[in-house]
Amino acid sequence: MGIFGKPKLATLLGRPLRCLVCGGREFWSREVKLNSTGAEFLGLSWANQSAVGLICDACGYVHEFAGPRPELWKPERGYPGGAE
Repeated sequence: MGIFGKPKLATLLGRPLRCLVCGGREFWSREVKLNSTGAEFLGLSWANQSAVGLICDACGYVHEFAGPRPELWKPERGYPGGAE
């Protein structure tokens, strides 16, 4: 998916994250805008809030997080503290 870097493992609130669709463990991270109709209509889409989007490397499903942010880890190092 990306030309910069590699997909990462992710944890949320100290727990490993797996894709809801395929169970994949590696994700690409992107900022995702949370568009609202009013801001779009007024040409203020730049002012919309954003979330973190984790895109599954296996199936492409996008998981969005607007609250607590997931933490990302290099797959070769595994999860921190053995959080399998």
